[in-house]
Amino acid sequence: MSIRLYIGNLPQAFDNQELDGLLKSVGEGIRFKAVLDRETGSCRGFGFANVDDSKVADAVIEQLNGKDFGGSTLRVERSERRENTGGNRRGAPPAMGAGQPQVARKAVNKVVHSDAPGEGAPDPRWAGELSKLKDLLGNQTTAV
Repeated sequence: MSIRLYIGNLPQAFDNQELDGLLKSVGEGIRFKAVLDRETGSCRGFGFANVDDSKVADAVIEQLNGKDFGGSTLRVERSERRENTGGNRRGAPPAMGAGQPQVARKAVNKVVHSDAPGEGAPDPRWAGELSKLKDLLGNQTTAV
């Protein structure tokens, strides 16, 4: 079974052949695939490498994690595989009778920003944009 490595912090415009050469300098049997943006087709800044040998995978992590590549410091680590819950990629629940029981998720109350405003108040970081939007809406005159 191959080992999957996450390779992150890739520059937006990088030469795939240069990265393949860097990976081959560590060992053989490494296949890399960058994750591309659906709309633009450019690299999203990360990708995954499949490595056949565990020792080669450890060598890739040891030699390339923190290494400068195209002006960016690479981040290389073992990828954690997502469990297949039976849903599709966009988060929709599986169809009835999909065959796999649903695993209940723990309810977690996450705080996104420690400086988050109260419930009724708008986010102060967007105050300028909200003011512009209010002005634009106030200046619109259309017959209803």
